[in-house]
Amino acid sequence: MAGAQTKSRIKAWGGLVALGLLAACDVFMPVEPVLTPKVRPAGLVPPPVPDVQATSQESAALRAYLAQVQSSQLTAGLLRQDGGGPDTPFTSDMLARNFEEIVFFNEYAGPGIRPGSSSALRRWSEPVRIGIEFGASVPPSQRTRDTNDVIAYARRLSRATGHPVSVSNNPNFLVFFVSEDDRTETLNARATDLSGVNRINLGPVRDLPTDAYCAVAAYASGPERSTYTAAVAVIRSENPDLLRLSCIHEELAQGLGLANDSPDARPSIFNDDDEFALLTDHDVHLLGMLYDDRLRPGIGLTEARPIVRTLAREVTEPGL
Repeated sequence: MAGAQTKSRIKAWGGLVALGLLAACDVFMPVEPVLTPKVRPAGLVPPPVPDVQATSQESAALRAYLAQVQSSQLTAGLLRQDGGGPDTPFTSDMLARNFEEIVFFNEYAGPGIRPGSSSALRRWSEPVRIGIEFGASVPPSQRTRDTNDVIAYARRLSRATGHPVSVSNNPNFLVFFVSEDDRTETLNARATDLSGVNRINLGPVRDLPTDAYCAVAAYASGPERSTYTAAVAVIRSENPDLLRLSCIHEELAQGLGLANDSPDARPSIFNDDDEFALLTDHDVHLLGMLYDDRLRPGIGLTEARPIVRTLAREVTEPGL
């Protein structure tokens, strides 16, 4: 592995939309009932239904536990889905500081990397092509929901960054929804198809501790160690709906280069306090700054700081 960054929703390590649509009422004329069923067209084949393996007691217990976690967090006013509001103002100086902490510092250790050490800016140069993989235990209804959530979020990430991000059949960023029963087998079989990914450097996201909701690792296998060429995100399928969506939002964004967390970042999902479940307006600014042409992969904090300050002022004080 030329380089990797891992990030996970791990409580023991210090930290983790509902969209209502109201349409105008349309009035439809009543239709004459059809009393005789229509003949099924000849040759019509129903879509294949994936084989779903039985769930182990360990996976079932984990699903029940994570449902309790989500319920408790919602009761405590956490996992907000509003993107921030009047109670969470931030200035250009705050945005610049948060960007520096999230982009230029390492949260976890790795080969030659100390936790808290400084780092160069890391991001993708080629288009990000996301593939979605499911373990054998994930039921069809959950697969459909998760697939739709990833597709919609990929579009949002592309808009936020100005960088091509899409779901593809030729992926360089794989997102796995897997259970405790099928995670190892599924990742070993598929993740190693990506350039620079092998069973050894896959370990941090494949071998999740029990208290990890999800994780992501980004890899740089090309000549530039700060340019990502592949990524793997792992999301526990045992997570209830909102926690799974929260994992999608955080891990995919971190796999683009926002690799660290900061206790000062607010409103933000890049904070271990779990106040916010979904990408906030603040975080959208971070993504746009990360992929601004005035910055580049490999740039260090000292050189980047005046540029970052300018970018932060431009998005928070557009009239200046």
